[in-house]
Amino acid sequence: KTVNKTVKIGIMTGTKEDDSIWQTVSKTAKDKYGITLKFTHFTDYTQPNTALKNGDIDLNAFQHYAFLKAWNKANNGNLVAIGDTVISPISVYSKQLKNISDIKEGGTIAVPNDASNESRALYVLKSAGLIKLDVSGQTLATVKDITSNPKNLVIKELDAAQTPRALDSVALSVVNYNYATAASLPNSESVYMEPLNKTSAQYINFIAATSKEKNNKVYKEVAKAYASKATEKAIKEQYPDGGELPAWNLKL
Repeated sequence: KTVNKTVKIGIMTGTKEDDSIWQTVSKTAKDKYGITLKFTHFTDYTQPNTALKNGDIDLNAFQHYAFLKAWNKANNGNLVAIGDTVISPISVYSKQLKNISDIKEGGTIAVPNDASNESRALYVLKSAGLIKLDVSGQTLATVKDITSNPKNLVIKELDAAQTPRALDSVALSVVNYNYATAASLPNSESVYMEPLNKTSAQYINFIAATSKEKNNKVYKEVAKAYASKATEKAIKEQYPDGGELPAWNLKL
């Protein structure tokens, strides 16, 4: 019996940078392992895991560990990581302020509303010195965990895709890198960027499979095709600003 070497992988509707990286991965998968990658594009974070769980796709690549942990818990899911891809530091933007510490008393900050990215955004605001949280770096934080908010800042929870648009009406907005790129917000214009440290491990992105397919040889070869020198070179060429960094050999 011949192994079916076409693999359907779900990704977010990408930027030309991400598409270019995936073209490199496709070429490696084809040339080195004889695998044809077929892409299904999704427009928001709620879709790719459901599609994977339902068997509409074989793998997906769009999320970090904290996101999957929260998703598996909420959806009785059994999805697992089979290979790390990139890490994208999350950034804070403003149309009103030059410096994050200039935010005025009672100012509003937009954050993504899904559990893991909201937590990530709150940790970023903590590391910037705006709030204090009553949780350690490995626990998902919510607004209920804010123990100190000296400027009485208002946290506005929005769909992650809406955070760039909110900039017209809020003092600060915490924006995931892919949405910042899609909205033409360069890293160089952010007023604060997430520091990479031990807490960051949970924000490494990866290729996901269902748990029953986690040892599937062909799927593991897709992960190997991603974690290659060619992909590393493509990421560095496409993201000279460090907006995405290869994560499969990252030392935190």
